[in-house]
Amino acid sequence: MLPNEIEQASMKIIGQELAALGREFDADVMPVVKRVIHATADFGFADTLTFSPGAVEAGIRALEKGAAVVTDTRMAAAGISKKRVAQNGGVVLCFMSDEDVALEAGERGVTRAVVSMERAAEKAPGAVFAIGNAPTALLRVCELAGEGKIEPALVIGTPLGFVNVVESKETLMKMDSFPWIAARGRKGGSSVAAAIVNALLYSRKC
Repeated sequence: MLPNEIEQASMKIIGQELAALGREFDADVMPVVKRVIHATADFGFADTLTFSPGAVEAGIRALEKGAAVVTDTRMAAAGISKKRVAQNGGVVLCFMSDEDVALEAGERGVTRAVVSMERAAEKAPGAVFAIGNAPTALLRVCELAGEGKIEPALVIGTPLGFVNVVESKETLMKMDSFPWIAARGRKGGSSVAAAIVNALLYSRKC
Protein backbone atom coordinates (compact mmCIF):
# COMPACT_ATOMS: atom_id res chain seq x y z
CA MET A 1 0.00 0.00 0.00
CA LEU A 2 1.14 3.53 -0.74
CA PRO A 3 1.47 6.00 2.16
CA ASN A 4 -1.73 7.86 1.29
CA GLU A 5 -3.60 4.55 1.03
CA ILE A 6 -2.34 3.52 4.47
CA GLU A 7 -3.49 6.83 5.93
CA GLN A 8 -6.92 6.54 4.31
CA ALA A 9 -7.32 3.00 5.62
CA SER A 10 -6.23 4.09 9.09
CA MET A 11 -8.72 6.96 9.14
CA LYS A 12 -11.48 4.58 8.07
CA ILE A 13 -10.63 2.20 10.92
CA ILE A 14 -10.52 5.08 13.41
CA GLY A 15 -13.94 6.26 12.23
CA GLN A 16 -15.38 2.77 12.60
CA GLU A 17 -13.98 2.33 16.09
CA LEU A 18 -15.24 5.74 17.20
CA ALA A 19 -18.69 4.78 15.91
CA ALA A 20 -18.48 1.47 17.80
CA LEU A 21 -17.66 3.44 20.95
CA GLY A 22 -20.69 5.63 20.34
CA ARG A 23 -18.54 8.73 20.01
CA GLU A 24 -19.97 11.39 17.73
CA PHE A 25 -18.47 14.80 16.95
CA ASP A 26 -19.44 17.84 14.94
CA ALA A 27 -18.27 17.72 11.34
CA ASP A 28 -15.59 20.36 11.91
CA VAL A 29 -14.20 18.69 15.03
CA MET A 30 -14.12 15.07 13.79
CA PRO A 31 -11.06 15.46 11.49
CA VAL A 32 -9.07 16.90 14.38
CA VAL A 33 -10.01 14.07 16.72
CA LYS A 34 -9.26 11.44 14.07
CA ARG A 35 -5.85 12.91 13.18
CA VAL A 36 -4.80 13.06 16.84
CA ILE A 37 -5.81 9.43 17.31
CA HIS A 38 -3.98 8.57 14.09
CA ALA A 39 -0.81 10.22 15.47
CA THR A 40 -1.02 8.54 18.88
CA ALA A 41 -3.10 5.34 18.47
CA ASP A 42 -4.83 6.52 21.66
CA PHE A 43 -8.61 6.65 21.60
CA GLY A 44 -8.53 8.34 25.00
CA PHE A 45 -8.17 11.65 23.20
CA ALA A 46 -11.76 11.25 22.01
CA ASP A 47 -12.68 11.95 25.64
CA THR A 48 -10.14 14.63 26.49
CA LEU A 49 -9.90 16.90 23.44
CA THR A 50 -11.87 20.06 24.23
CA PHE A 51 -12.73 22.93 21.90
CA SER A 52 -13.88 26.47 22.57
CA PRO A 53 -16.83 27.53 20.38
CA GLY A 54 -15.70 28.08 16.79
CA ALA A 55 -12.09 27.14 17.51
CA VAL A 56 -11.62 24.88 14.49
CA GLU A 57 -13.12 27.40 12.08
CA ALA A 58 -11.00 30.19 13.59
CA GLY A 59 -7.83 28.17 13.18
CA ILE A 60 -8.59 27.22 9.60
CA ARG A 61 -9.44 30.82 8.71
CA ALA A 62 -6.20 32.12 10.25
CA LEU A 63 -4.02 29.55 8.49
CA GLU A 64 -5.80 30.21 5.21
CA LYS A 65 -4.87 33.88 5.56
CA GLY A 66 -1.21 33.09 6.20
CA ALA A 67 -0.97 33.23 9.98
CA ALA A 68 2.34 32.09 11.44
CA VAL A 69 2.45 28.97 13.58
CA VAL A 70 4.47 29.26 16.81
CA THR A 71 5.57 26.10 18.62
CA ASP A 72 7.34 25.45 21.90
CA THR A 73 9.50 22.59 20.58
CA ARG A 74 11.52 21.76 17.50
CA MET A 75 9.74 18.41 17.48
CA ALA A 76 6.34 20.04 17.05
CA ALA A 77 7.72 22.36 14.38
CA ALA A 78 9.19 19.37 12.52
CA GLY A 79 5.84 17.56 12.60
CA ILE A 80 3.84 20.40 11.03
CA SER A 81 3.46 20.51 7.26
CA LYS A 82 5.59 23.55 6.46
CA LYS A 83 4.71 23.16 2.79
CA ARG A 84 1.01 23.64 3.57
CA VAL A 85 1.74 26.60 5.85
CA ALA A 86 3.94 28.21 3.21
CA GLN A 87 1.34 27.69 0.48
CA ASN A 88 -0.89 30.06 2.41
CA GLY A 89 1.92 32.55 3.01
CA GLY A 90 2.75 31.57 6.58
CA VAL A 91 5.82 30.29 8.43
CA VAL A 92 6.46 27.93 11.34
CA LEU A 93 8.43 29.58 14.15
CA CYS A 94 10.19 28.14 17.19
CA PHE A 95 12.49 30.26 19.34
CA MET A 96 13.33 27.69 22.02
CA SER A 97 16.84 26.93 20.72
CA ASP A 98 17.86 30.54 20.05
CA GLU A 99 21.02 31.50 21.95
CA ASP A 100 19.66 34.85 23.07
CA VAL A 101 16.54 33.14 24.46
CA ALA A 102 18.66 30.77 26.54
CA LEU A 103 20.85 33.65 27.74
CA GLU A 104 17.93 35.82 28.80
CA ALA A 105 16.19 32.91 30.49
CA GLY A 106 19.31 32.23 32.57
CA GLU A 107 19.69 35.87 33.52
CA ARG A 108 16.06 36.20 34.58
CA GLY A 109 15.77 32.79 36.23
CA VAL A 110 12.84 31.70 34.06
CA THR A 111 12.38 28.91 31.55
CA ARG A 112 13.36 29.23 27.91
CA ALA A 113 9.73 28.47 27.12
CA VAL A 114 8.65 31.69 28.83
CA VAL A 115 11.16 33.81 26.93
CA SER A 116 10.40 32.08 23.64
CA MET A 117 6.72 32.99 23.94
CA GLU A 118 7.70 36.59 24.65
CA ARG A 119 9.78 36.55 21.47
CA ALA A 120 6.75 35.23 19.62
CA ALA A 121 4.67 38.07 21.06
CA GLU A 122 7.09 40.54 19.47
CA LYS A 123 7.32 38.85 16.08
CA ALA A 124 3.97 37.10 15.55
CA PRO A 125 1.34 38.32 18.05
CA GLY A 126 -1.54 37.02 15.92
CA ALA A 127 -0.12 33.55 15.35
CA VAL A 128 -1.57 30.11 15.88
CA PHE A 129 0.23 28.97 19.05
CA ALA A 130 0.79 25.19 19.22
CA ILE A 131 2.06 24.35 22.71
CA GLY A 132 2.70 20.62 23.07
CA ASN A 133 5.35 20.31 25.76
CA ALA A 134 5.94 23.20 28.16
CA PRO A 135 3.24 24.23 30.65
CA THR A 136 5.18 27.45 31.33
CA ALA A 137 4.88 28.35 27.65
CA LEU A 138 1.13 27.83 27.73
CA LEU A 139 0.72 29.84 30.92
CA ARG A 140 2.84 32.68 29.50
CA VAL A 141 0.73 32.78 26.34
CA CYS A 142 -2.39 33.14 28.50
CA GLU A 143 -0.70 35.89 30.53
CA LEU A 144 0.43 37.77 27.43
CA ALA A 145 -3.08 37.61 26.02
CA GLY A 146 -4.47 38.89 29.31
CA GLU A 147 -2.01 41.76 29.20
CA GLY A 148 -3.10 42.64 25.66
CA LYS A 149 0.35 41.91 24.21
CA ILE A 150 -0.86 39.20 21.84
CA GLU A 151 -4.12 38.38 20.10
CA PRO A 152 -3.73 34.70 19.19
CA ALA A 153 -5.67 33.41 16.22
CA LEU A 154 -5.83 30.10 18.09
CA VAL A 155 -4.04 28.51 21.04
CA ILE A 156 -3.51 24.75 21.03
CA GLY A 157 -2.62 23.51 24.51
CA THR A 158 -1.46 19.90 24.76
CA PRO A 159 1.49 19.76 27.19
CA LEU A 160 2.06 16.37 28.80
CA GLY A 161 3.49 15.34 32.13
CA PHE A 162 2.92 15.87 35.82
CA VAL A 163 4.06 19.35 36.96
CA ASN A 164 1.69 22.25 36.18
CA VAL A 165 0.39 20.38 33.13
CA VAL A 166 -3.23 20.01 34.19
CA GLU A 167 -3.24 23.47 35.75
CA SER A 168 -1.92 25.15 32.59
CA LYS A 169 -4.65 23.54 30.50
CA GLU A 170 -7.33 24.50 33.02
CA THR A 171 -6.08 28.09 32.80
CA LEU A 172 -6.31 27.94 29.02
CA MET A 173 -9.85 26.60 29.10
CA LYS A 174 -10.96 29.57 31.20
CA MET A 175 -9.79 32.06 28.58
CA ASP A 176 -12.52 33.74 26.55
CA SER A 177 -10.50 36.36 24.63
CA PHE A 178 -9.26 33.90 21.98
CA PRO A 179 -10.23 30.49 20.60
CA TRP A 180 -8.47 27.40 21.95
CA ILE A 181 -8.16 23.63 21.65
CA ALA A 182 -6.93 21.66 24.66
CA ALA A 183 -6.22 18.07 25.66
CA ARG A 184 -7.49 17.84 29.23
CA GLY A 185 -5.47 15.91 31.79
CA ARG A 186 -1.86 14.74 31.72
CA LYS A 187 -1.74 13.35 28.19
CA GLY A 188 -0.61 15.33 25.18
CA GLY A 189 2.71 16.08 23.59
CA SER A 190 4.35 17.76 20.62
CA SER A 191 2.99 15.12 18.23
CA VAL A 192 -0.54 15.94 19.37
CA ALA A 193 -0.05 19.67 18.88
CA ALA A 194 1.39 19.07 15.41
CA ALA A 195 -1.45 16.69 14.52
CA ILE A 196 -4.03 19.33 15.42
CA VAL A 197 -2.32 21.95 13.26
CA ASN A 198 -2.08 19.49 10.36
CA ALA A 199 -5.75 18.60 10.70
CA LEU A 200 -6.57 22.28 10.24
CA LEU A 201 -4.14 22.65 7.34
CA TYR A 202 -5.59 19.65 5.52
CA SER A 203 -9.15 20.83 5.90
CA ARG A 204 -10.88 21.39 2.58
CA LYS A 205 -11.57 24.95 3.72
CA CYS A 206 -7.86 25.72 4.13
